[in-house]
Amino acid sequence: MKKKAFIAIISVSMLASMGTGALAATKLQEIKAYLNPEIKVQVDGTYTELRDVNGNAIAPISYKDTNYFPIRAISDALGVAVDYNSATKTIILGEKVDGVSIAKEFEDMYYTKDPAKTTFKGKDYKEAYFDTGSGDRSSNFMLHPNKEHQTLYLQIAAVDGDITDFTIEDSNNNIILKKVDVIKSAEGLVTIQVDIGGIKSLYIHGQVKSGATVFIPLTTSYYK
Repeated sequence: MKKKAFIAIISVSMLASMGTGALAATKLQEIKAYLNPEIKVQVDGTYTELRDVNGNAIAPISYKDTNYFPIRAISDALGVAVDYNSATKTIILGEKVDGVSIAKEFEDMYYTKDPAKTTFKGKDYKEAYFDTGSGDRSSNFMLHPNKEHQTLYLQIAAVDGDITDFTIEDSNNNIILKKVDVIKSAEGLVTIQVDIGGIKSLYIHGQVKSGATVFIPLTTSYYK
């Protein structure tokens, strides 16, 4: 499987390629190595052309009989999130230890801090997506994990009416990552978990009947 292959690869043949911040480390050692374009990579039986953050094809570096690839190129090929903490000089693969609220940099016309709209069943979540538009409609918004997170934990409540065909998509590749046929109003606040490793942007949408409201607490919905 992809994640097992990823662990095996990074244990023997990874070179971090996280930008100028990582390269500014004080303990760098100069070595003599070679680019080796003859080395090919297969992912689950299919040949894959690895690329850097700018979309350019890359070749591995051969050094002492070992081939090294940029971590981001491999993580993109395998759908594994990668991030870099410049303060601790740490490369983070897969899920983070601490969740990151989706409230950060969230933009939408239905974003609100109004306590009358951010409160659900007596708890004020401070920031929320609150779509109480009129008529039968599609309720939709975008999220931008930017390939830095492995999992999305999205809380959602259907108020005064069910939400149907609730879908989370990879907006760049038009691939459905998760679909829930019905989110019932009687269920209250539910949590939807979806793997978003290697995903840059998400398109989230569902069908809502007239009179119903979509409530998503942004402070308790998070990436890991």
